[in-house]
Amino acid sequence: MRRIKIVADSSANVLALEKIPFAAAPLKINTAEGEFVDDCNLNVEEMVNFFDSYKGRSKTSCPNPGDWLEAFGDADEIFCVAITSGLSGSYNAACIAKEMYEAENEGKQVCVIDSLSAGPELALIIEKLEQYIEEDLPFGEICRKITAYQQQTGLVFMLESLKNFAANGRVSPAVAKIAGVLGIRIVGKASAQGTLEPTNKSRGEAKALDALISNLAKEGLRKGKVRIAHCFNEAAAKALTDKIHTAFPQAEVKVSKCLGLCSYYAEKGGMLVGFEKI
Repeated sequence: MRRIKIVADSSANVLALEKIPFAAAPLKINTAEGEFVDDCNLNVEEMVNFFDSYKGRSKTSCPNPGDWLEAFGDADEIFCVAITSGLSGSYNAACIAKEMYEAENEGKQVCVIDSLSAGPELALIIEKLEQYIEEDLPFGEICRKITAYQQQTGLVFMLESLKNFAANGRVSPAVAKIAGVLGIRIVGKASAQGTLEPTNKSRGEAKALDALISNLAKEGLRKGKVRIAHCFNEAAAKALTDKIHTAFPQAEVKVSKCLGLCSYYAEKGGMLVGFEKI
C-alpha cells in the first residue's frame, strides 16, 4: 500500500483534504507586538483588524526545513507545494527538507513544486494532485504531469491597500500610498518569474472587477476552473463570480476566504483569483 501525502505551506489557504492525507506548514507574521501563526488556531478577522490600525513594521517568516519535515510525517511519497520562491524562502526550505528526508529514509520520495504564485493557484495545483493520486499514477508521472499542469494555471489579484506590502519592505511607501487614494484599487497578476506584477490602477471596485475580467481573458481563461479567495469582501467575490459566468459561461467557479498569510498581503477588501488557462 502506497502511503501518499500532500503538503503545502499555509499560503495555499488549505488546511485539510477529504480523501488524501494532508498537512500545512504554517507561515508566520511578526510584529513588535507579537506573532501571528497561520494555522487552524489563527483568528484571521482579529489579525486583519489588528493590522488595520497597526503603524509599525511587520514581516513574514516561512517554514524552516524542520517545519517541512514535521509536515512530511512518515509518508512514502510526498507532494509538496510551496509559495513562490520569488517572494519567500519557503520553497528553498522545502528542498532542503526533501534532501534530508530522502537521505534518512531510503526509498521514500518527495516532489517539491515551486508554485511561482500564492493562494488559490496553489489550491488548484493541490486539486490536480488529488486527481492524479486517485488515478493511482506512479510517483514520477505525477511529478511530470503536475509540472506541466502548473504551466496552465495563473493568478490575478485586486488590492485595496498595499500597506502591509510596504511595512514588509515589498514595495516603497510612496507606491503603497497610491492604493486607496480616491478609491484606487491595484489590479495585477503573478508573473512568469513568480513576482506580483501590477497591471491596472482602477478607480473604484466596479472598474477593478472589469479589469480582473479583462486580465483573465488576456491570460488565457476560457472554460477552466476559477478559485477566488477574498479577504472579508464576499460582495465583490459574488460580483466577480457573476461577471466570470457571463464572460466565461463554462468556467467552474468556487469562492473561499483567505487565511492568515494571504489576508495579511491581500488586506481587507482584497481578492486573489487562481485560474486554469484552458
